[in-house]
Amino acid sequence: MLQIQGFVFNFASENTYILYNENKNAWLIDPGNMNEQETKAIESFISENGLKIEKILLTHAHIDHVLGLQWAFDTFKVPVYMHQEDQEVLDMLQVSGMRFGFSVDPVKADITYISEGEVLDLDGEKFKIYHVPGHSPGSVVYHNENQSFMISGDVLFEGSIGRTDLYKGNHEQLINGIKNKLFILDDETQVFSGHGNPTTIGFEKEYNPFFK
Repeated sequence: MLQIQGFVFNFASENTYILYNENKNAWLIDPGNMNEQETKAIESFISENGLKIEKILLTHAHIDHVLGLQWAFDTFKVPVYMHQEDQEVLDMLQVSGMRFGFSVDPVKADITYISEGEVLDLDGEKFKIYHVPGHSPGSVVYHNENQSFMISGDVLFEGSIGRTDLYKGNHEQLINGIKNKLFILDDETQVFSGHGNPTTIGFEKEYNPFFK
C-alpha cells in the first residue's frame, strides 16, 4: 500500500511529495525546499520512517518545484526523471531566480527523460506517465490506477488549472490535455496538485470553472 506525504515549501507554497511503501522504498517528487528549515523537514521525515529514496521525479521544472533539486540529487545520488521538453525550463533556473530576487546555481544532475505512455514502477505499483503541456512544455502527470490517484503538478488544481501565461504556455493545449487525458479517468481518482489541496477528477469535471 502506497503512502503519500506532502510538504508545503518556499515562496510559492509549493507541494513537495514523498511517495513510499511498506518496504520503505520511496520517491521524492518536486523537491521545492529552499532553506535549511524546509530541508530539515524532508530529512527528518525520511529518517524517522527509515525511507530509501530510489528516484527523484519532476512534474515540471519551474523554479518553485526544483529549488531543492540539487540538494536532493547530491544527497540521494539517484536519477532525476523529467520530460525532455522541460530541459530548457530547467536551464533557465538562474534567470528565473533573478526575477524573484535571489540567486540559484544551475542544476548538475543525472537526468533521465520520460515520455507519454511510459510506466514507472515502485515495487510493483505502476505509474503511467501523461504528457500534458500548456503550463510548461514538459509538464507530466504520474497516475497510479491501482490506488486511483495522480500527482498532477501544476496541470490541474482544486477549482483551477495551471497558469498559461508563462514561457511556452498554451491555454488551449492545457485544457485539451486535461479533457482528453485526465477527465477520461475514473471520477474517484484523487489529484495531488503542485499547489493547494487534493481534489478528485469527478469534482473538477463537475465544478472547475475552466471547464464550464
